[in-house]
Amino acid sequence: MHKQRILVSVVGFSDVERHALNTIFRLSQDRELTYALWMPSRSPSAPSPAAVAQVALVDGESLEAVLSHAKEMPPGQRLIWVGPDAPAHAWRVMQRPMDWAAVLHDLDAVYAAHRWDSGMVDLDVTSPAPLDVALGALSEPGDFVRRAVVVGTDEQEGTYLRTRLALAGVAHVDEASDAAHALELMSRYRYVCGVFNLDDHRMDVWALMRHFVERYPQALTLATTELAGPLAGWWRRMRVRRDVYRVGISALLERPFRPSQVSQWLDLI
Repeated sequence: MHKQRILVSVVGFSDVERHALNTIFRLSQDRELTYALWMPSRSPSAPSPAAVAQVALVDGESLEAVLSHAKEMPPGQRLIWVGPDAPAHAWRVMQRPMDWAAVLHDLDAVYAAHRWDSGMVDLDVTSPAPLDVALGALSEPGDFVRRAVVVGTDEQEGTYLRTRLALAGVAHVDEASDAAHALELMSRYRYVCGVFNLDDHRMDVWALMRHFVERYPQALTLATTELAGPLAGWWRRMRVRRDVYRVGISALLERPFRPSQVSQWLDLI
């Protein structure tokens, strides 16, 4: 498989957002179209992998953003602007909170735009399209949005799961940190996947997981717990596996997550 690569220059963003971007770049290495962080050469004599990045991803609220207003874009580079006061030459404009599925869509669209520029395909992706249409949002009655619910995860795990689900083609991820919110979400939406942290003792995650399995029998249902890892001991691992499979879940995953294990199941969606 011949891989194509999009180099992304990243300006600004919080530590959490940069962690999510790094996760996107790392996980994309399993795809035909990959993303990588573009780093300028710090030494005049050092070879550079590319003169410019194909994408400039700029945090409009950062101090460095003013330079993106003033300077002209290199030929062929697309500017994705996040936040207010976007310059006129921005190719895409997004707002916070970051929609990682939309970010992935736009990065993929850059590759399509370069192919269009070169005359290889007859497709106009040079002007922004509505993100809700691009991401498969409801446009007519009966249309189905691929959606997942994540219950009881912490911020870092939630960021990882949102990113990984976006790579699996799940455009919308809802997160719930209490039982009432989780039940409200399940009554409102159809889901293709649910991820439940059994170690969150603020609510009855087991009951919520049973409700999810009964309501969405065709969905991928994943339970996560530290008791699935090797440090929990053989008997405790066997007991929790027995109990969760009685509920009817698809798989039991270890916490902290093992990326290869998570990918094995999310790629089935």
